[in-house]
Amino acid sequence: MTESQTLELAARRRRVAGDIQRRMVAHVAAGGTTDMAPQPMKNDASAYTDESRAALERRELFLKRPLVVGLTKDIPNPGDCLLFEDVGQSIIVVRSASGSVRAFLNMCMHRGSKLVRRGEDGTCDVSGRRFVCPFHAWTFDLDGVLVGIPGAQGFEGLDLGQRNLVRVPADEWNGLVFVRPTPGDDPLDAAGYLGSFASELALLDLASAFPVRSSMLTAATNWKCALDTYGEGYHFSTLHASTIGTTHFSNVAVFDAFEPHWRLNFPEKSLRAISKLPEAEWPHMEYGGIHFIFPNVILVAGSLESGARWVRMFRVFPGPTSGEMICRTAVYVIGGSESDRQSSAFAHDDSNSDVTQEDYQVAVDGYANLVSAPPGFTVVYGRNEPALQAFHRSVASALGL
Repeated sequence: MTESQTLELAARRRRVAGDIQRRMVAHVAAGGTTDMAPQPMKNDASAYTDESRAALERRELFLKRPLVVGLTKDIPNPGDCLLFEDVGQSIIVVRSASGSVRAFLNMCMHRGSKLVRRGEDGTCDVSGRRFVCPFHAWTFDLDGVLVGIPGAQGFEGLDLGQRNLVRVPADEWNGLVFVRPTPGDDPLDAAGYLGSFASELALLDLASAFPVRSSMLTAATNWKCALDTYGEGYHFSTLHASTIGTTHFSNVAVFDAFEPHWRLNFPEKSLRAISKLPEAEWPHMEYGGIHFIFPNVILVAGSLESGARWVRMFRVFPGPTSGEMICRTAVYVIGGSESDRQSSAFAHDDSNSDVTQEDYQVAVDGYANLVSAPPGFTVVYGRNEPALQAFHRSVASALGL
């Protein structure tokens, strides 16, 4: 990015943040109003509990659509790789010698053995910029080309040009790394998939985001029950009375739709004081908020007192049944210094925070009740829960329902 582009991005970030701040202050000044959908929306309990519906979601949403597997600085150098196994297939995502991102099935083309295994942080080891099968040492380069076979005379007459690794579509856009987890040569257009949301995500400057820590949690609930907890602040004063409820208004939000994606901002209680001041006297608000990339990624953006910005990423995946799910969490500091990356603000595991545990317990309990709910029971998303309405409309549309 050139200096002028950097300055232009920073200026737009300030403008958008200012617009969001004005909308939040208006809600606070009006006594606690919030952005509203036109009307409430009902959804049948079976949308969460039906096993055929769950199988349809796994196929249509998690095998046929682009999914975020990490950020640019998770694999910054040629040979750096991630192993993505959360939707069934084992997929290698690697930085090639040319610097581009490529993805392949983690499957040796000799007898199907796994080439690499996942580390605790999701990365994998590629010694000497080569994938070497641990079974018979068939060797592939970072472009997936078969470059070495011990005892090659045993395979004379075989077209080894057909034994390169199986490609999986991948793309990298503004710091986000995507795969579409179905093998094939069709290109993946991440910017096209993001549509009008792309320009908003660009404000996060994710290409400069350094990984700080990661973790994982599982829960006996439907993946959508878990995602629903991120999409409204209606519950802050009750479920999170001793945490977010002390710092943020409950049931006050600014919502922007870029369907199937969206952005939410929840005002802090400190805005009550500035709502009585002329706008010229308001303190600067850094761009942030909750950014949702359909179908399963939550990016929570904020900043440290030092001014360094951070992003917390939550990637929620369905399990093998409607009542199982996994969430992978990761924390990144955008630019900043080494001391910023070592900040005590990131000392705690997001998967085990009070807020996460409170949210996921509600998700587990709610799913259990929906399983045994009377036939025809529906949940309802209020006018004050527009993000949930947008999410479930998009899910139904993607499934052709």
